[in-house]
Amino acid sequence: MRILIAPDSFKESLTATEVARWIAEGTRRIVPAAQIIQFPLSDGGEGLVEILTTAMGGQILDQEVSAPMNNRVKARFAVVGGQMAIIEMAEASGLALVPAAERNPMIASSFGTGELIRAALAQGCNRLIIGIGGSATNDGGAGMAQALGVRMLNARGEEIGPGAAGLLELAAIDMSAVDPRLSRTEISVACDVSNPLCGPRGAARVYGPQKGAATATVVDLLDQALGRMAEVVQRDLGLDLWEVPGAGAAGGLGAGLMAFTGAKLQPGLELVLDILQFDSLLANGLDLIITGEGEINGSSLYGKVPMGVARRAHKYGVPVLAVVGSIGPDVGQVYAEGMTAIMSIAPGPITREESIARAGELIADAAERAMRLITALI
Repeated sequence: MRILIAPDSFKESLTATEVARWIAEGTRRIVPAAQIIQFPLSDGGEGLVEILTTAMGGQILDQEVSAPMNNRVKARFAVVGGQMAIIEMAEASGLALVPAAERNPMIASSFGTGELIRAALAQGCNRLIIGIGGSATNDGGAGMAQALGVRMLNARGEEIGPGAAGLLELAAIDMSAVDPRLSRTEISVACDVSNPLCGPRGAARVYGPQKGAATATVVDLLDQALGRMAEVVQRDLGLDLWEVPGAGAAGGLGAGLMAFTGAKLQPGLELVLDILQFDSLLANGLDLIITGEGEINGSSLYGKVPMGVARRAHKYGVPVLAVVGSIGPDVGQVYAEGMTAIMSIAPGPITREESIARAGELIADAAERAMRLITALI
């Protein structure tokens, strides 16, 4: 039996690599002779550096950068083949870097992400893959741009301050001092959402509350800040960001990377699967794929790992099992899109906290239960 194990991470619990190991452990309890291929994945968010570097080879480097609230943090990025860099914005500007009580997107800055880009350029890289999931910021990438030499000016000709509060004062953009190496660099952005920059489905209204926007008034200000950036970018740079799918990713960093670095946004999982030549694995013959994520629900249809895996596997007639932390609402459509079966790790009534604490053993047990069913039917 040839089995491919290709999960995403279980957020706040286990990395994709750890999830794959636990699934493999549970699987081997029932089919010890199976040929198991562990192939952890990322949709462009958490784990992108580790996953691509492990698969492609390369060197992971540390770089001290500014965290969202302007403290210093050691962030990782990878260099592959001397010319490609892999960057996770969450390493420098991620929500996990800010304690819940301190989260404030009005002042959180993406400056550290710009410092990571600059560090990659200093290594001689001319192709960058940037994952932009998990941000703490809502500054439209203004901080990132400032780190790369873009002047973001208020009406007095001064640099704006950090975060959305500074962006509300944006009056002009001066690109004359931007890092010249960017013009010789191809930048692909692995984007795991399709939200536009502003409006009901924009960055502020959909993701602002989880970043610390506690009231409707604050959410409105965040949305206005991104709208202000879109207006000035359109006037000064001639680029229309208003309706671009993914421009609202990472608090508008998707838009900022397009505007200030010439980056191209791509669906994160599809980019990762193509880089890792996932279809070649499918074409070589598999009996089963086991994938997974923390919760599978209706939103999993939109760029999440399990459904991206299932859709590709469906073309090759390979059945796909998802081992998940929980099964959420509107899950019925995932079966129509190629998912064969779903197995929750919950052994019975269990709190979210206990599920997270015991995730590894519960994942292994769920994989064992699933394989008992599968082997009984073949």
